[in-house]
Amino acid sequence: MQTILGANGQIAEELARELHRNFTKEIRLVSRKPKKVNDSDQLFPANLMDAEATSQAVKGSEIAYLTVGLPMNAKMWAEQFPVMMQNVIEACKTHACKLVFFDNTYMYDKTVALQTEENPFVPVGQKSVIRAAITNQLLAEMKSKSLEAVICRAPEFYGPGKTQSLTNTLVFENIRQGKSPKVPLRDDKLRTLIWTPDASRAMALIGNTPDTYGQTWHLPCDDNRLTYKGLVGLAEEIYQKKLKYSLVKMWMTKLGGLFNPALREVQELLPRYLYDNIFSSEKFRQRFPEFRVTTYREGIEMIRMEQQS
Repeated sequence: MQTILGANGQIAEELARELHRNFTKEIRLVSRKPKKVNDSDQLFPANLMDAEATSQAVKGSEIAYLTVGLPMNAKMWAEQFPVMMQNVIEACKTHACKLVFFDNTYMYDKTVALQTEENPFVPVGQKSVIRAAITNQLLAEMKSKSLEAVICRAPEFYGPGKTQSLTNTLVFENIRQGKSPKVPLRDDKLRTLIWTPDASRAMALIGNTPDTYGQTWHLPCDDNRLTYKGLVGLAEEIYQKKLKYSLVKMWMTKLGGLFNPALREVQELLPRYLYDNIFSSEKFRQRFPEFRVTTYREGIEMIRMEQQS
């Protein structure tokens, strides 16, 4: 049995499909209101804030994947993420279950520095501090060898379905709605984006490869990075129409944040858009050279096809 904790997001859905295709038909989906992805999926309604419910959700599992996401709300993150992480750690220890944690890069220094698995955490902002704290919770357990676990870390998403990210919202969702794309802060800095199905495929592979445990892995991305100017230019080729974009300046988000809580919450992440974002997945490529990464052209073509279907 392999169990997905926090099973309603795009990453979790793609993970359930990949596990079913290539690793196991015994999949348990856990969330407050889980929905089947594959016909054979087992549904287990549970609140990960409840320690006993979390323990029962993990019971009988060989591997548990923690993919839970919360809305962009620092107060909610502070109240819930540390508790959920502790409940999941204790449940996995109790039931001798391996843990695969889907992590992000919020805690990395928001500069041009190359991002590898060895980078120190330099969290700035409430959400970054919280993400660093829960990752350190798990790293402490891994170091003490009290739990067999692995961390899978991804940069910003782009992708199909329910994929949520600043790029998906400002660029591809606006294109879908016939609006002009918007670009945060700079259009001349390189971005590293991960195609959400690639993130899930890679996580399933790592979780089912015994020698990956006890480590952190950067998930694979197309290394032919583009600036936002290049990304919109590629979208113009694929959509076969002119796409005139506009820049969203920092002062605009600060002004909007006075009235819009969502804009206020995203402000701490914006400094990373001032610099080239070079996220390296070389370690993964060395270990899994046969893994095929979706190119940006292929990904945008699939987004267009989905939007037009």
